[in-house]
Amino acid sequence: MRSVIDIHGGAFMLGHSRMVSLPQISDCLARGWIVLVPNHRLCPAVNILEGPMQDIRDLLSWIQDGHLDNVISSRGYCADLDNIAAFGTSSGGHLALSLGFDVPKPVKAILSLYGSVHFADPAWRIPLPHVAKKLPSDLTPEFLNKIYDEYPVPTDSSVSLEGQTEAGTGKGPDFSKPRDAFAFTQIASGTVIDVIYSSKDDPGMARIDPILNVEDGFPPTYIVHGMADTMVPIGLSRALLQKLKDHGVRCGMTEVPDEEHTFAAMMEVGSKTWWLQREGFDFLEQIIGKGHGA
Repeated sequence: MRSVIDIHGGAFMLGHSRMVSLPQISDCLARGWIVLVPNHRLCPAVNILEGPMQDIRDLLSWIQDGHLDNVISSRGYCADLDNIAAFGTSSGGHLALSLGFDVPKPVKAILSLYGSVHFADPAWRIPLPHVAKKLPSDLTPEFLNKIYDEYPVPTDSSVSLEGQTEAGTGKGPDFSKPRDAFAFTQIASGTVIDVIYSSKDDPGMARIDPILNVEDGFPPTYIVHGMADTMVPIGLSRALLQKLKDHGVRCGMTEVPDEEHTFAAMMEVGSKTWWLQREGFDFLEQIIGKGHGA
């Protein structure tokens, strides 16, 4: 059976595996794919390279080393180790793209939904007033820095950027929690990159930025991005698409009209947005095929 890895978003600091789009998972299952939805360590107590990227790459190695087969073989299934794809939203899109470089054997295909890329672009340093206005005025550095005291490094948080909460209430962040307050403060200030990765040893961020690692032989890649995205501007994905084309990588992109960041969590099945974003999954199917019995 073909496998797909579905990686949650959250600016590398928020969310967990239960905060992904269930309709997207249902679509994948209907195509006959095994869907793996991992957690990963959350920044900033661990950096993006040594935490989230390493954890997702370890999962890929775990599958390729036959451990998934060991889990599912008792149920009469066999994993196809040559047809593994990855997709994710926002920071999860970045982590999916990270399975296309600096790994012994890349995934067969990648789908990035408004993924975080092109970290040298000035857009990553621009404050976001519409996020800042949601923050309380009494947050102190001492309170925010309590996030660094969390031990062990957490692999889940109770809120995501997708508008979901642990209880499913959709009420958004709880600013009485240091993690929620810290993450949204960095997003509002345009300082996310500064807190998730130190550029001292990697000034150009070449080890973490997918757009700097596209080369001939990069896995086929599809991009879906909302045209009204105010958190990860669509121009960043357009730049990635051009880089893919420049290197002859099989690729494509769907631009979804009027959609903001994180639309995947709130779209309605059967809506125009649903059918447009589904073009990305159709692309994956062209590469890895349908699963057994689909």
